[in-house]
Amino acid sequence: MSTTASIFLALICFLLPPSTSCGGSKILVVPVDGSHWINMKIILEELHSRGHQITVLRSAKSWYIPSNSSIYTSINVPMLEDEADRDFYITMIQDVMYRRSYPNFIRTFYQQYLLTSALGDGHMILAKSAGKILEDVVLMKRLWDTKFDLVLTDPALPVGVILGGYLKLPMVYNVRWINTGEGHLTIAPSPVSYVPISGSELHDQMDFQERIKNMLHYLYSVYEQYFIINPAYTDLFQKYFPPGTDLVSLELSADIWLFRADFVFEFPRPTMPNMVYIGGFQCKEAQPLPDELEAFMKSSGEHGVVIMSLGTLVSALPHGITEDIAAAFAELPQKVIWRFDGEKPSTLGKNTKLVKWLPQKDLLGHPKTKVFIAHGGTNGMYEAIYHGVPVLGLPLLFDQFDNLLRLKVRGAARVVEVRSLTKDNFLEALKDILENPSYHKNSQRLSKLHRDRPMSAMDTAIFWIEYVIRNKGAAHLRSTAFSLPWYSYFCLDVAVFLLAITGTSIWGFIFVCRLLCCRKSTKKAKAE
Repeated sequence: MSTTASIFLALICFLLPPSTSCGGSKILVVPVDGSHWINMKIILEELHSRGHQITVLRSAKSWYIPSNSSIYTSINVPMLEDEADRDFYITMIQDVMYRRSYPNFIRTFYQQYLLTSALGDGHMILAKSAGKILEDVVLMKRLWDTKFDLVLTDPALPVGVILGGYLKLPMVYNVRWINTGEGHLTIAPSPVSYVPISGSELHDQMDFQERIKNMLHYLYSVYEQYFIINPAYTDLFQKYFPPGTDLVSLELSADIWLFRADFVFEFPRPTMPNMVYIGGFQCKEAQPLPDELEAFMKSSGEHGVVIMSLGTLVSALPHGITEDIAAAFAELPQKVIWRFDGEKPSTLGKNTKLVKWLPQKDLLGHPKTKVFIAHGGTNGMYEAIYHGVPVLGLPLLFDQFDNLLRLKVRGAARVVEVRSLTKDNFLEALKDILENPSYHKNSQRLSKLHRDRPMSAMDTAIFWIEYVIRNKGAAHLRSTAFSLPWYSYFCLDVAVFLLAITGTSIWGFIFVCRLLCCRKSTKKAKAE
């Protein structure tokens, strides 16, 4: 290389700003299995591409998390999945479908009760799993000696929170759900007058009766947290953590909450400095379809295609329901691609293609796609928003009812109760979305708003993860409210003090008045 070229390169290096990259950092990841892993894996792939060394703790019986990977090293540990059974979810879905016949005010409480009945045993198992991890001397020495820079975890299951707190490492959450509801309800002020509680199936414009219902859901969630969930971890915290530590205080010690939400989808509400919104970060532009699927899409002509996927829980639908759905599809001029694994419906039409798996993101981004029929999972909802596709919702469990309500309120979805689904009402709802242009218009508007941001959701997530690594935490973003006792947080001590001062002043004023009146009466009596 010539001297001139060397001087030129040196000058360029001098003028360029110093790199803020922290590639090569060691990150400990404690994920949640199932659909949550899909989100986590996308972040891990990006972190790996930037040179970070990733270690993933997984269950030996994990459903989705492979033990061998080119992007991370895995360590098998005892997790909830070791004792979990997929049939549990199927049974719960069937129970929820049966109870959906109850009046609206009652059924949401029953659904919350179903979750409560599972929470106690579930958190006992999780506490036991966390205890086994902390008792494993060899494993803990390996984790200590590795000198991780960060714990990245999904706090929907708190094993990662407990481990990060024990190792005293900076923590970042990839979060939507935590304990009894959305993470928002744990970290940010949530006035029940306009912030709907998870599972309430309410929007942000509530009348008096709805606010009563919302308050009752809030009180029930407080009961769940402090009387069902927290006691499961009492022995664990007494053995391994400083006095006064409980699950909520440990969760609130996280540095950054990467919240899988966007206010295009969520109702506006108060937030906190260390809460970062990355809703839809998994969404990407559609890629070319396999030749067979592409040919099927093109064969739909001007009518287009309907996409249907209920995730991995489609087997929970009664056989009669799938027969009605297939019969309704058969009457459409559109083609249908239906993710289906089970006995082929006898009413299936020639326009319907059954597949055991489908490239959902790529299909939703295809110009021929007209409607997405889904159960309301968060990933699917954000993919529909990203690509501007209206949704026909068939909610089954958990947050799916609330998710679809949010799209319905914004005019981008219709919802059909699975329990009361018939061929006629399903077909009517589907034709309404296909023929009413307002659904497509509203979906396109949401897509435009969702994409209009200064920085992609993925880049935002990676920036804040690396921010915590570079600065060895982000304690300056955590509110001091978390360290206040509840009576100080709500200023009840101040209220009692002011009431005492006011009461004392009033009592003193009355006492003085009575004393003066008595003296005046005494003088008058003596004069007479």
